[in-house]
Amino acid sequence: MILGIGTDLANIERIAATLQRFGDRFRNRVFTDTEQQKAERRMDVAGTYAKRWAAKEACSKALGTGLRMGISWKDMAVSNLHSGQPVMHLTGWAAVRLAEMTPEGHEAIVHVTLTDDHPWAQAFVVIEARPAAGKT
Repeated sequence: MILGIGTDLANIERIAATLQRFGDRFRNRVFTDTEQQKAERRMDVAGTYAKRWAAKEACSKALGTGLRMGISWKDMAVSNLHSGQPVMHLTGWAAVRLAEMTPEGHEAIVHVTLTDDHPWAQAFVVIEARPAAGKT
């Protein structure tokens, strides 16, 4: 069953300007070390950050909170499988919220997809609950 859906559209040029203006202050407030390392290795640094920004916004919407109620930007982190598929990891208050919204006997799976077409970066997040192993 679907527990939450979120989407966000971010302007890459706006993120680039924010990176230029605030630098590490912005990076360290919003992105995990892993996200920063990924972005800084990419040809399109701002686009990589913008997609992750959009993913965090979309995830907060799928959690039903937006960026309030104690959720932190770094409580939601995007990494990639070896195939390139993005994966969302939740910690802190975001993980607590996910556990609260997951029905008993189910496990939550957070699906995320990212795309960009300059000057836009977009993310969709779907939170699904599946019966836990051995519980049908």
